[in-house]
Amino acid sequence: MNPIEKLHSLGQSIWYDNIERRLLLNGELAAMIERGDIRGVTSNPSIFKNAIANSSDYDEALIPLARQGLSSEEIYENLAVADIQAACDLFLPLYRESNQGDGYVSLEVSPYLAHDTEGACADAARLWRRVDRPNLMIKIPATKEGLPAIARSIADGINVNVTLIFSIERYEEVVDAYLSGLELRLKAGEPIAHVASVASFFVSRIDTNVDDRIDALLFVASENAQWAITLKGELAIASAKLAYARHKELFSGERWKRLEARGARIQRPLWASTSTKNPAYHDTMYVDALIGANTVNTIPPKTLEAFRDHGVAEPFLESGLGEARSTFDYLSALGILIEEATQELEEAGVKSFADAFTDLLASVEKRRVAALQKRS
Repeated sequence: MNPIEKLHSLGQSIWYDNIERRLLLNGELAAMIERGDIRGVTSNPSIFKNAIANSSDYDEALIPLARQGLSSEEIYENLAVADIQAACDLFLPLYRESNQGDGYVSLEVSPYLAHDTEGACADAARLWRRVDRPNLMIKIPATKEGLPAIARSIADGINVNVTLIFSIERYEEVVDAYLSGLELRLKAGEPIAHVASVASFFVSRIDTNVDDRIDALLFVASENAQWAITLKGELAIASAKLAYARHKELFSGERWKRLEARGARIQRPLWASTSTKNPAYHDTMYVDALIGANTVNTIPPKTLEAFRDHGVAEPFLESGLGEARSTFDYLSALGILIEEATQELEEAGVKSFADAFTDLLASVEKRRVAALQKRS
């Protein structure tokens, strides 16, 4: 049994953090599904930017759209929706075989709407109707404004991938939004058994931010400086472990049991941003350490290959909870404010996706103009 097979046997699903038209056309994505390597796909503005802006794979489809008079944003959406639909169709047998447990493909609402509740709700509903696939998940960021959009989308029967979660406190609010949406749906007399959701906890970015804060302490003459070094690369995994422990508590209480009795599905924690940003860290550390039942890890290409080659598939997610709590305490004692770090990460994450989307649209616009000039 290779590491990927063992990981799946332990109750975690690997979703592929990548989508490109090339993978759809050459059969590579279908082959990955057939081999059992991946059980879903996630996308985001950065992924589509890399896929569309940095290749000619989309030109054949893009040029006719440009000549139809569509705007750059309309062209992008046509290209993205076609990819998402094709991927959903490839995963549909798995979606059915797994009793709707896996086989999902995620598409994000416009990143410009991260702080616009009404806009995010409308965009989620519009994209849900346009893609028109039961195994689609709409990604909505876990900003304060995003939380009510998540609840309302769930109440409307839309599968939601809640993205950009960095703190345990915000994760608890995300779970409340999910449960509230299910309760609203039941109150309206609608079924809930088919509604699925994951809560995407971004991992490596936490260590990047906090490690920088620890490095800043090293420039200050302090008896704690050398002690602080030992905490580098520790908080992200500690946060995920404590979030998972909280997940198990939240999905075992009376509120959940009432919904479960009506057919509700557990909102699985999803570990995102699991490529290692610091070259000094082991390349599969955010996969090896976070394997547990009823979870998802969305893994980019290089990290997936590394895990297949030398990953360690063991159920470590529930081990070392005491040490995880101590990590928070130690960092607090050093004056590192975790709440400040996670808020900074949320703001940076929203900006990063918005900037990637802006760059993507600029690239599409350049090709749109070139297509029209060539025609004339």
